[in-house]
This record gives sequence, structure tokens and C-alpha cells, in this order.
Amino acid sequence: METQLLIKIVHMSSVALAMLIFVLRATTLFVGTVNQQPNPKGRVAFVALQHLSYTVLVLTGVVLLVMKDFQVQPWFYAKIILFLVLLSTQIKAYKRDESITLQQRHAGVGIGALVFLAILVLVMIKPTF
Repeated sequence: METQLLIKIVHMSSVALAMLIFVLRATTLFVGTVNQQPNPKGRVAFVALQHLSYTVLVLTGVVLLVMKDFQVQPWFYAKIILFLVLLSTQIKAYKRDESITLQQRHAGVGIGALVFLAILVLVMIKPTF
């Protein structure tokens, strides 16, 4: 199997894992919350899997960039910015801070879901700017 294809498969598999963990971790904000904080059950596993999926996603993305000699389409930069926004919403939604209300956490996860969807749409349609 071609190396680039194998790396793309791993990259997309990590995207699928990231989406699954995004949804599973979001449920902790709706079920069993304690004092404006997410449900603590499974927190360590969700955080570990989310870090793993995002790390593999970034590493395989960088490898694919190197294999393409950093020649990318303009929509790629929008994808990177949206990915950083996604990371930011996740950090703020699950931050251990009593001053952040549950409604703010819900809004953060909602924005994160929209950003995740926007990234997927961007990758699928590959617009020309």
C-alpha cells in the first residue's frame, strides 16, 4: 500500500475517533454534572483519548504536508484556523473553573460542534477562494 494513502487512512481514523470522543465527552456536560462541572466519571479516559486523537491528527497532518512539499490549497489555512478554534472551545468548555457556568460550557460545546461540522464541510467541498 502506498505510504501517503496509509497515512491518510490513519489521519481520517483519528478524525473519526476525535468526533466520537467529542460527542461522548459532551454528554458529560448534560448527564451527571456536579456543581457546574462536567460529570467526573470517565473524565481521565475521555481526556486521554481526545489528546491521543488530536495528537495523531496533527502528526499525520504534518507528515502529509511534508510529503506534499507544503503545497496546499487556500482552504487549508481556513481549516487550520478552524481547528485552533475547535481546540480553544474544548479547552474553555472543560476547564476546571467554578466561575464558568454550565450554560457557558454548553455554549462552548455547541460552538465546537459547529466548528467541527464546518471543518468537515470545508474538507468535503474544497472551495476555491
